[in-house]
Amino acid sequence: METVEVNSVSLKRPRSEDDVANADEIKRQKILEKSKAENDSGQSIENVTEQPEDTKSEIIPTEESEEQEEEELEDSDEDGDPESFADMMKHGLTESDVGITKFVSSHKGFSGILKERYSDFVVHEIGKDGRVSHLDDFSVPVDDEDPSEETFTVLSDEDKQRLEELQLFKNKETSVAIEVIEDTKEKRTIIHQAVKSLFPGLETKTEDRDGKKYIIAYHAAGKKALANPRKHSWPKSRGSYCHFVLYKENKDTMDAINVLSKFLRVKPNIFSYMGTKDKRAITVQEIAVLRITAQRLAHLNKCLMNFKLGNFSYKNHPLKLGELQGNHFTVVLRNITGTDEQIQQAMHSLREIGFINYYGMQRFGTTAVPTYQIGRAILQNNWNEVMDLILKPRPGAEKGYLVKCREEWAKTKDPAAALKKLPVKRCVEGQLLRGLLKYGMKNIISAFGIIPRNNRLMYIHSYQSYVWNNMVSKRIEEYGLKAVPGDLILKGATAVHIEEGDVDNYTIHDVVMPLPGFDVIYPKHKIGEAYKDMLVADNLDINNMRHKIRDYSLSGAYRKIIIRPQNVNWEVVAYDDPKIPLFTTDLDKLEGKPLPVLPTDGKFRALKMEFSLPPSTYATMAIREVLKMDTSIKNQTQLNTTWLR
Repeated sequence: METVEVNSVSLKRPRSEDDVANADEIKRQKILEKSKAENDSGQSIENVTEQPEDTKSEIIPTEESEEQEEEELEDSDEDGDPESFADMMKHGLTESDVGITKFVSSHKGFSGILKERYSDFVVHEIGKDGRVSHLDDFSVPVDDEDPSEETFTVLSDEDKQRLEELQLFKNKETSVAIEVIEDTKEKRTIIHQAVKSLFPGLETKTEDRDGKKYIIAYHAAGKKALANPRKHSWPKSRGSYCHFVLYKENKDTMDAINVLSKFLRVKPNIFSYMGTKDKRAITVQEIAVLRITAQRLAHLNKCLMNFKLGNFSYKNHPLKLGELQGNHFTVVLRNITGTDEQIQQAMHSLREIGFINYYGMQRFGTTAVPTYQIGRAILQNNWNEVMDLILKPRPGAEKGYLVKCREEWAKTKDPAAALKKLPVKRCVEGQLLRGLLKYGMKNIISAFGIIPRNNRLMYIHSYQSYVWNNMVSKRIEEYGLKAVPGDLILKGATAVHIEEGDVDNYTIHDVVMPLPGFDVIYPKHKIGEAYKDMLVADNLDINNMRHKIRDYSLSGAYRKIIIRPQNVNWEVVAYDDPKIPLFTTDLDKLEGKPLPVLPTDGKFRALKMEFSLPPSTYATMAIREVLKMDTSIKNQTQLNTTWLR
């Protein structure tokens, strides 16, 4: 799964973003000055935000009431003040803990702020045809089969609630009667259309009761009618999938799809997409949905916050994960301290050489128990260790109910007792405890299997990433930025070694290194032995990466060690007001908002940068190369705790 990376932790302010922006800028200035004085290299960053690739969990079906209750708990749980948060984050990881130690550029690092404001990080998806997704059209394809616009407003909220309960068999009623207040044939027709189009599976008829007209909604074929509601009234000439561009602010893709499915009263699995885009950003991507009209989707623009849907079209196919060329990033680094020469050197290096293709910090988790440690225990077949690592008490930033759950587990080793301390059951800890309750403490493998597959595989992929990061650092330390005999390059999908006589035909940009597995080969120089030594130290055999449980067998893969971004552009701008946006978004353009007016000689400077990256690469690793800083939450939090909450 490909994922755009934008957020590491949710850093909340005690006041609104706009109310405190000016005050925050002063605080940041002080912190920057202090950190510069304390750090000989003068390299710092605050609030760089990014999400991991490939770590999103599957949507776990739950009862709506339980889901709502859990969301409220998650939203309301505020753990500690800034100082205690910073203290807890002292237990987190740094880049060196996960093998991120090298740079490829020679310029001197400088400070900058990738703001907590999500509007300073914009991501546009690049489709498999190379087209960059943009929201630039709200129009709906004209279709004679679509109901009138009045269809969406003719029913009252109370009517909609009753009809939804009827549709989903949530009450004992077998029908719902809707009184026709203004009795005309046209009005009755609109109500019939509204019920059938908004609540698939329901049929309607007109009845006279006590001299009044009523539209009666009922199930035509019992519960079977709800099994595939979109088979009703879908024109054969129209493609089965409505494709649209989703513009979202401060929501990740899975959350957005859950919200859309709730408003449309459909299951989330009828949506498809090419890659997940995470929360703390403005992102633009293509989505496809099965047999939902563009008209219904467009109507959501009137009632959803932080979402806009547009560029509708009907096609005969869904979208598939990974079917994309990458993502285009527009990033603002505010309050930069580098000289014009430093900035030019940094950006020219990014464009000409690139950056080390490390797996970013979010791949490894944010708590004192890194995900790669759990992955290593799975590969070692040490299931007691897996259980212990997931459930044992740990220092670090966690919600209060998780702390209580862990304490109960350490005290009693009783899954039922620990589960009672956990109001949010959808988390990994809750799923594992439910599994232990179901299968018993002697069958940890089956208990662990209750966790969604994507989440389970995340752990072993994290271990692979940990090994890869360490090995690529060793490779660059040993041989520098040139191709050498024994390195690996790809010919098609096949990896081959560079021979002595061919070395001049390749550059560092051709070189790949393997993620460990049973279906890869390793470099024929010192780094090949280093792979073996690292796995031996972890009680693993590099020549036997097959696991007795097929899901946990690692086939391996190859990854380029240096990524050279495409379409790199940059500009240094001056500004006075930290609240002011420094570029216009797709939505700004659609709404006719003018470009921001910037002073020629402002108090602060910002670096506006644009670049395109292939899937499964981390934008923060590119930013790290520009600024020469540590992107870990631990480092960021130590630099900046004033306004965390």
